Amino acid sequence: MKRYRLSQLNEDEYRGLMQRSEADISMHVPLAREVAEAVQSRGDEALLYYTKLFDGVELSPEELKVDEEEIEKAWKGLDQKTRETLEYAAGNIRKFHREQLPREIWMKEIDRGIMVGEKVTPISSVSLYVPHGKGNFPSVMLMLGIPAMVAGVPRIVVCTPPGEGGGIEEATLGAAWLVGIKEIYRVGGMQAVAAAAYGTETVPRCKKVLGPGSAYVNAARRLLYGVLDVGLPAGPSEAVILADEEADPRTVALDLMIEAEHGPDSSALLVTHSPELAEKVEAEVVTLLEGLSPERRRFVEAVFDRYGGIVLTESLEDSVDFVNEYAPEHMELLTAEPFALLPRIQNAGEILLGPHTPITLCNFLMGPNAILPTGGFAATYSGLSVHDFLKRSSLGYVTAEGFDRVREASSHFARLEGFDAHARAVEERGKKGGS
Repeated sequence: MKRYRLSQLNEDEYRGLMQRSEADISMHVPLAREVAEAVQSRGDEALLYYTKLFDGVELSPEELKVDEEEIEKAWKGLDQKTRETLEYAAGNIRKFHREQLPREIWMKEIDRGIMVGEKVTPISSVSLYVPHGKGNFPSVMLMLGIPAMVAGVPRIVVCTPPGEGGGIEEATLGAAWLVGIKEIYRVGGMQAVAAAAYGTETVPRCKKVLGPGSAYVNAARRLLYGVLDVGLPAGPSEAVILADEEADPRTVALDLMIEAEHGPDSSALLVTHSPELAEKVEAEVVTLLEGLSPERRRFVEAVFDRYGGIVLTESLEDSVDFVNEYAPEHMELLTAEPFALLPRIQNAGEILLGPHTPITLCNFLMGPNAILPTGGFAATYSGLSVHDFLKRSSLGYVTAEGFDRVREASSHFARLEGFDAHARAVEERGKKGGS
């Protein structure tokens, strides 16, 4: 496991520590351009070609769309425990996101005769990207689908890569049925983003695409920014565990591996000022690795060899400063007084407090959304929410009395900026035959 002494890193070493795998996506942009241009010009034919090339699955045009009967059958085919688990998770996620709903319309008189406000409406169509490959993700279906439904989006489209034989994983389809989503397409990767941007004979064009994805998916998003709204940057998983000398080493080690097992392009860092804790955690990780499947063990080992490890700081204050600079997707506060430290954490997609709140809970069923900004974008972006599926229109209404109150000031401001038409629109309003 890599270990970094923060105070001893030179500029290049520090920059390397801060870098995450999605910073390397520029190398995939030429391929993304090829795929996007093909989908734009050849539609379904291109989707089928790239699905065979990238996923090894040969489909007919008729198989691109998943039948509603297949979605319903998947839900009914799940065992009782799985259905109960999905229902419990969906209930918590729905309650959380309902609390985010803003007022549909509000107006306020800010000066006599001058009313301003906002009207909130859902985006007319969204494409939700549910990944597949390094795992099955019914949780992502819930985290995307529920806020979209709560927001009232009229058309919700799901794109997800087909598995072996063209099938979609049963729990993922079942989660869609539970949420109420019935328009699903067997298409993933760059071609799914391109289909959302341009539409094909089968897959509809949408106004926005949301959901986590690989470096390839994010390269397509970067390329197609401006063609459609590509949403928050949600790439390979990342986590920071900020711990002090009071933390239990085994708990820290367990939680450090949560996001690392997503894949070799993930990031996972323990940040601590305690050398003793660092030593114990590293020893625990070695032991705990033995209990992982061979595939997950390879992922975790790869992460700790490249984008993960242990960062040793000089003090708790230095640890906090590093976390705010790193701006992780997920972070845990495993310190003696996590709530006392909370006000000082400024940049993180989610902040989980105390030893009984592992990332696992929020990834699946606690309620808050697990689709969060990655790559340091937690410094400027928020986690996915109902607000990602809504838009606001400003409202204004001015009475005749109110207009008379602001006519002169508005005219002066327009003249100040050199806009003649702006000024005349208020100066001559109500006059007949004005010059």
